[in-house]
Amino acid sequence: MRLKNPYVATLDQVQIKRGEDEAIIEYAEPGIYVTHLRLGTCVKDMTDQEILDCFNDSIIAREQARADYEHIAVEIPPGKPQIEYFAEGYQWTARGDVLRCVISDDGPDNGPIIHIDEHDLSWEEFGRLLSTHSGWGMRVTFVPDDELDQIPKNEVREPKQGGR
Repeated sequence: MRLKNPYVATLDQVQIKRGEDEAIIEYAEPGIYVTHLRLGTCVKDMTDQEILDCFNDSIIAREQARADYEHIAVEIPPGKPQIEYFAEGYQWTARGDVLRCVISDDGPDNGPIIHIDEHDLSWEEFGRLLSTHSGWGMRVTFVPDDELDQIPKNEVREPKQGGR
């Protein structure tokens, strides 16, 4: 189950614990991320309501920033490298926000191989590449392998019986 993001809460909706320099805020409702809110050593002298006010202010600021943000997905031009190897992390990373790739089943045990540029990534390597965007969403659109640089028309509907 995917955890939900924290929301503005009241004291009866959360439990607050203190660490050295942080407040640990846990919702009574299951399935919500636990938050470790770093406030410094003053956290020991703050009331639960003061901590919750700081927490709620951060939630409101996050929601406002999200409302003000316009995402423009950057697509690397065809012929330029879409991925690069990050040696310190032992993994591939995307240079932009769009990946043009082809999937094949010619990996070990007929497993998938993801072809990006001139690189053949195993399912594990591709998964690690995707995990660099942890917390983001993604849409996967399948297109013919000779139309990777084109944005297809999109219809929102149920597929027809027996096909598309």
